[in-house]
Amino acid sequence: MKPLIIAATVSMAALVASQAAAQDFELSFYTGWQTAPHSRVSGDYPGGGDYDALIGWDGKSSSMPPYYGLRGTWWQSESFGWGVEFTHAKVYAPEDEREDIGFDRMEFTDGLNLLTVNAMKRWPTQWGAATPYVGGGLGIAVPHVDVETTGGDKTFGYQLTGPAMRLIAGVSYPINDRFAAFGEYQFTYSSNEADLDGGGSMSTDIKTNSLNVGISMRF
Repeated sequence: MKPLIIAATVSMAALVASQAAAQDFELSFYTGWQTAPHSRVSGDYPGGGDYDALIGWDGKSSSMPPYYGLRGTWWQSESFGWGVEFTHAKVYAPEDEREDIGFDRMEFTDGLNLLTVNAMKRWPTQWGAATPYVGGGLGIAVPHVDVETTGGDKTFGYQLTGPAMRLIAGVSYPINDRFAAFGEYQFTYSSNEADLDGGGSMSTDIKTNSLNVGISMRF
């Protein structure tokens, strides 16, 4: 699935290039602090048997590969726009919790990749130079599934695992006519149904919370 992620990123870049002459196109890049609350993980082991457990995911935003996101927004008016967003989030199952159910590794760290189509709303004249905004999007999850059972069965690769959604609320502030800095809160949800090599499966619904900071460039 890595070619799919590369293709999605290239497609976004192509969209940016195609809209470079449009005054109301905005390209945003961000990083930040991302966490994930507990969620249930269930499925079948390769070779037979099943498992079900509540996992307290770790985010580890700054460890390699880091957490980041890229968003392109076409503002149709002063207040409404639509766009495309890619987020490279991450989750790790803690060692004691994964070993209790028979796994040496259980993580989506290259990453829990989410691609959505967004609707965006902003209020450019409400707070002086600062512009508050909100948004929401629907799309797909394409995580890198990195799983190894205590029996030695390994799964390592990108998979299309299910639907995803996001909610955004933030404020941007202009640096000059071309660039703006922003800070935002973002929530994501993804429903992940992964296949494990050897005939097993893994199912988990993952939610993330993040505080993002970034830079936007207008074209």
